[in-house]
Amino acid sequence: MRPTTKSFSQLVYDLTKQIPKGKVTTYGILARRLGRPKAGRAVGRILGANPHPIVVPCHRVVKSDGTLGGYSGRGGIRTKFELLGHEGVEIRNDRVDLSKFLFKDFKAKP
Repeated sequence: MRPTTKSFSQLVYDLTKQIPKGKVTTYGILARRLGRPKAGRAVGRILGANPHPIVVPCHRVVKSDGTLGGYSGRGGIRTKFELLGHEGVEIRNDRVDLSKFLFKDFKAKP
C-alpha cells in the first residue's frame, strides 16, 4: 500500500495547528518551514480559505512586519484582533511585537 501524500494546503493547516495560544507566526515562516520560501502569499490564500478557523488557528498568523493581515472568519480582522487579545497577544499600533510573541519552534514537517 502506498503512503498518502498530503496536499500543500493540508501541510499548511497541520503546521498552523502547532502555534500555541498567546503566540503568532508569519506567513513567510510557515512557507519556509514547508520548504517553499517564496510561497508566503500562497500560505495566506490557503489560510483565507480555512474551513475550520478555530481548529486551525489561522488568526495566529500575521504579516512579517507584525501587522495582522487578513481574516476570513466571521467578523473579519476585528475578530482576529479580539481572538489574539483574548489569548494574551498584545497589539499596539495595529502590530504584534514579534520579538515578544513570535513562535517558530515547529516540530518536524507534518
